[in-house]
Amino acid sequence: MAAGSCLLLLLLLPSLVTASHSPPGCKIRITSKGLDLVKQEGLRFVEQELQNITVSDLHGNEGQFQYNISQVKVTDLQLALSDLNFQPQQHLVFNINNASISLRFRRQLLYWFFYDIGSINASADGVYIYTVLQLAKDEAGRLKISNMTCNASIARMHAGFSGTLRKVYEFLSTFIVTGMRFLLSQQICPSLEHASLVLLNSLLDTVPVRNYVDEHIGIDYSLLRDPSVSTDTLDLDFKGMFFPRVREDQELENHAVEPVIKETERMVYVAFSEYFFDSAMHSYFQAGVLTIELQGEKVPKDLEVLLRATFFGTIFMLSPSVDAPLRLMLQVSAPPRCTIKPSGTSVSVSAFLNISLVPPDRPPVQLSSMAMETKLSAKVFLQGKALRMQLDLRRFRIYSKQSALESLALFSLQAPLKTLLQLTIMPIINERTKKGVQIPLPEGMDFTREVVTNHAGFLTVGADLHFSKGLREVVEKYRPVPTAAA
Repeated sequence: MAAGSCLLLLLLLPSLVTASHSPPGCKIRITSKGLDLVKQEGLRFVEQELQNITVSDLHGNEGQFQYNISQVKVTDLQLALSDLNFQPQQHLVFNINNASISLRFRRQLLYWFFYDIGSINASADGVYIYTVLQLAKDEAGRLKISNMTCNASIARMHAGFSGTLRKVYEFLSTFIVTGMRFLLSQQICPSLEHASLVLLNSLLDTVPVRNYVDEHIGIDYSLLRDPSVSTDTLDLDFKGMFFPRVREDQELENHAVEPVIKETERMVYVAFSEYFFDSAMHSYFQAGVLTIELQGEKVPKDLEVLLRATFFGTIFMLSPSVDAPLRLMLQVSAPPRCTIKPSGTSVSVSAFLNISLVPPDRPPVQLSSMAMETKLSAKVFLQGKALRMQLDLRRFRIYSKQSALESLALFSLQAPLKTLLQLTIMPIINERTKKGVQIPLPEGMDFTREVVTNHAGFLTVGADLHFSKGLREVVEKYRPVPTAAA
C-alpha cells in the first residue's frame, strides 16, 4: 500500500511542479543599463529627502559652558560616489561613499557671564550609507519594497564658529560636534526608510495591476511570483491575461510557450506570449462584440449589385419587393487564435457571413449563410506605454456548409467580399485596436527607441527608458495623506 502511494506521488509530481510555476503571459526584464537611469533619478530623490532631515534640538552643559542648538537645516549635499546594483537574494543595493552634508543651525551659548546667540555652519564628511531594498509580490500581485536594511555613519564633522568668543567655542566645540554627528547619523536611515517603504511604494501603486481596457474587457497584470534577480537583470513575471467584464472571474488556462528573454543590450525588455493575445480575443468573443452588421447604404454599391445578381433567382421567388435593403451580418464563430513565428505574427479567424433581405415592417429573409476562414497579418508596435496592433487581411476563403455546389456558386463572391473586408471591415477592427493596452510601468516613466522582435511563440519589445516626469513630482502627487494618529 505504501509503495502504491509513493508511485502515485511520483506520477503526480511533474504536474504539481508545472502547476506551481504558471507560465507568464507577459514578462518584463530590467537590465543594468535601465538601473543606471533609475539610479540617476533616484539619487536626486535621495538628495531631496536628506535635505528634509529633521534633527532634534541639542542642549547640555559642560562645567561653566552651556549650549543649546536648534533649527538645524541641511544646506547642501555632495553625493558624488554612489552606486545602485542588482544583488541576488537581496534584489537592490544602494551604496553611497565619502559623501558630505553641509548644515546650518542656531546657537545659544552661555559661558560664565557671556551670553551669545547666532548661527553655526557645520559640515559632515566621509558620510557612508549602505541600504538594501528587498522586492516582493504583495497580496494583490503588485511589486512592492517589502523590507529595507540600512547602515549609515559619519567619519568626520567640523563646525565653524565666529564672533568674539570664537577661540572659546573652538575649544569647547567637541561636545557640540560629537552630539550633532550622533544625531545626524541617527536620522539618515529613518529618512531613507520612509522614502522607500512609504513614498516609493506609493509610486509602485501607480503600476496597473487589474484594470479595464475598454467597456468590454479588462486585463490582469498581477505578478505570479517574487522578482527573479541576477547580477545583471531583474525579471518580473506577470499573469498577462485579459478577461471579459461580464465575467471578471473567468480564468483562461495558459498553454502557450513561456517567453524567454536573453537580451541585455537595452534598458528594458517586455515579452508577450501567444496567450497574451489569445486571452484578449477570447475575452472579446465572450463579451459578444465580435459581430459587425452592414445594412442599406453601408453596403458598398458594387457589392450590392453583385449580391443581387448572384441571388437573383432566390430574390425573384420571394414575396417582398426585390428592392428591399440588403443586410450583411459578419459574426465570429470561435475565439480567434494568434500565432507568433520569427517570420511574423498572424491571427486566424473563423466566422459566418449571413446575407439577408430586410423588407420594411416584415421579418428578414435570409438569402445565404456562408462560412469564412481568414488569416490576418498583425503588426505589433509600442507607442508611449501602449502596446498596439495593426491588422491586415492576408488570406480569405468562403464556402458553404450546405453543399459543394453552393460553394462553387459562391466562388464569384470571393474577390468582392475580400475587398469588402479590406475597405470596410478592417478599418472598423483597427479602430478598436488603435487604443492599445498599457504596459505595466510606473507613472512618469515611458519607453523610447522601441524594437519589436518575433520568436517562436512569443515576441519581445526592447526599449530604453525615459522619465517624462520627475520622481519627486509623481511621489508628491501620490503622497499618502497623514492620518490623525501619525
